[in-house]
Parts: sequence; structure tokens; C-alpha cells
Amino acid sequence: MATLKVVLTVLYALICIALIVVVIMQEGKQAGLGAISGMADTYWGKNKSRSIEGKLEMATKILAAFFILLSVLLNLSW
Repeated sequence: MATLKVVLTVLYALICIALIVVVIMQEGKQAGLGAISGMADTYWGKNKSRSIEGKLEMATKILAAFFILLSVLLNLSW
């Protein structure tokens, strides 16, 4: 059991670092005044899931889910 906890802790640290890097790489959500009049709805806004920003958002969601799961697993008293 001690070996499993060490492996999970190392994996947890790697996921923490990856999550920090992915969040820092994302652009800000400032659309400016163009969002009020609908000007922000461009080609990249419609196909955001195919862009790099969309992939970074998906990676953030996946890494956050693993982060929460490992947080719960590591805090269980085995």
C-alpha cells in the first residue's frame, strides 16, 4: 500500500504542474465592447473546440477532474 501511495503522490504532483502550465498558457476572456454588439462571434468563436484555445480548455477540464479524483484518493485513510 505504501508503494501505491508514493506512485499516486508522484502522479498527483505531475498533474498539479501540468494543470498550472495549461492554465497559464490560456488567453484571457476579455472580449471588450465587441461582445456587447455580437462582434465577438467570429469564425474562431464558432469553431473554438478545434482551436488551440479549445484544446487547452479541454485539457484543463480533464486535468482538473484527475486532480480532484487523486485528491480524494490520497486523503482516504487506507
